[in-house]
Amino acid sequence: MRPIATPSYTKEILERYDLYAKKGFGQNFLIEPGIVDKIARNAVVSDHTLAIEIGPGIGALTQYLCEYAKKVIAFEIDERLPEVLKDTLQAYDHVEIIQKDFLQIDIQELVERYKKEGYDVVVAANLPYYITTPILFKLFSSKAAVDSITVMMQKEVADRFSAQKNTKDYNALTVITQYLCDVRTVAKVPKNVFLPKPKVDSTVLQFHIKEVNSKVDEQAFFEMVKACFRQRRKTLLNNYGEYLKDKEKARIILEKGNIDAGLRAESLSLDEFLHVYEIQTTYEKENIL
Repeated sequence: MRPIATPSYTKEILERYDLYAKKGFGQNFLIEPGIVDKIARNAVVSDHTLAIEIGPGIGALTQYLCEYAKKVIAFEIDERLPEVLKDTLQAYDHVEIIQKDFLQIDIQELVERYKKEGYDVVVAANLPYYITTPILFKLFSSKAAVDSITVMMQKEVADRFSAQKNTKDYNALTVITQYLCDVRTVAKVPKNVFLPKPKVDSTVLQFHIKEVNSKVDEQAFFEMVKACFRQRRKTLLNNYGEYLKDKEKARIILEKGNIDAGLRAESLSLDEFLHVYEIQTTYEKENIL
């Protein structure tokens, strides 16, 4: 196998097809085979894995997914690339390239179909900055039974997904993501292994979707979390009080939860946010407040 993810072969493919990286699609081609190999090895969970790839580009990661997975389905939005992928992946007969925007597909239906056929289903991708959060939240909110999601993204975005409380990167996105998923860091990726070289480094994260508490109204919980972070410099009491439109009610709920009302939102763990939400829900149901 000749790795696509090398400077010489990537340049050869780009020149052969008169290709260039499209800024609108946030394209940067990986030119370090060790990294795509590591992503694929971490993504593929068994010898009967179906790997769904988002944005295969010229096939650098796809090639390694084909080495380890039983079947690969790759969704590519750039109309120039399916023809290129037919060439670069011609050695593999178990890969299917679909020219379609991943955000437009019914992911739950796709996953269920292959689960019924006995596949483990995983998602793998090297995602550009502008589409990272929409794609991940499409996957998280679909409740599709994917076994894992392994994604390379800009370091700054990854830092927010994986942050711990009391850090500058910890925000509402962090709390919501960690409510929905277990998050782990697979690899740090320097910017000099891309062509063209981006301005920032990248990180590979892996997400495992959790079984969530069915008693939690997710939309209401997420709105509460976002409201608590709305103005980072304000205290929890001020942000939460504005959300409830009742500062005294906010004070009582926080006291019941043994939460210091003078803290800022970044000081609360996921479990503490859930505790506040549960107390608020109970008191509202009982019309005590």
